[in-house]
Amino acid sequence: MRLQKYLAECGVASRRGAEELIRQGRVTLNGVLVAQMGVQVEDGDEVAVDDKPIGRPEQKQYIMLYKPQGVVCTLSDPEGRRTVRDLMPEVRERVYPAGRLDYDTEGLLLLTNDGEMSFGLTHPSREVEKVYFLRTRGHLTPQALGRLENGVTLDDGHRTAPARVELLADDPAFQGQQRLRLHVHEGHNRLVRRMVQAVGGDVVFLRREKIGNLGLGNLKPGQWRHLSAGEVRYLKGLYEHDPS
Repeated sequence: MRLQKYLAECGVASRRGAEELIRQGRVTLNGVLVAQMGVQVEDGDEVAVDDKPIGRPEQKQYIMLYKPQGVVCTLSDPEGRRTVRDLMPEVRERVYPAGRLDYDTEGLLLLTNDGEMSFGLTHPSREVEKVYFLRTRGHLTPQALGRLENGVTLDDGHRTAPARVELLADDPAFQGQQRLRLHVHEGHNRLVRRMVQAVGGDVVFLRREKIGNLGLGNLKPGQWRHLSAGEVRYLKGLYEHDPS
């Protein structure tokens, strides 16, 4: 098994995070500093990060959380804000978010200590569908909605992939706001908010409802549950497995 995958399997970090630890020169294998990717870990090898030995891989955990607004998708926060980890004190394993939701966005978040799954679900090449419900201030024009469907250029120059837009009926409780459901197939920082901003709109509420065909179901903000074996198999089927 490759070293970065081993670190992810042990719950040290995501696959990408493990690669960064190696690049930073913080990982040793049998007492020797690892200077390149692709090093193999065999049974009996001793792996350490920052000179601290890493134990054997933990039991895999797969969790669905309804992240509320006002919670950060990190395991600790220097500003003292509430984290997703604070919502799951019963979970002993060190699970990491597979993807992100920003501070002001609520909805479905997957957490796991399975680094392969985290890497597979978040890698841009996988194109896993994510569905968002949103409300915008004012109403976007048909031309603006068409631009969202065709792809827009964000403020950093990134050109988004085509999306599917569902226009929902207005809610009398939210006068002057438009209700939409947006289906996207990529991950990019604050993607939905910036897409809407690129066509002249302003998102006032955003909730991720689905990843693939997994939805929030009866979960309320702040609640979480373990995924079923069938749900885990489904998620693994969304990405190609690394045979190493």
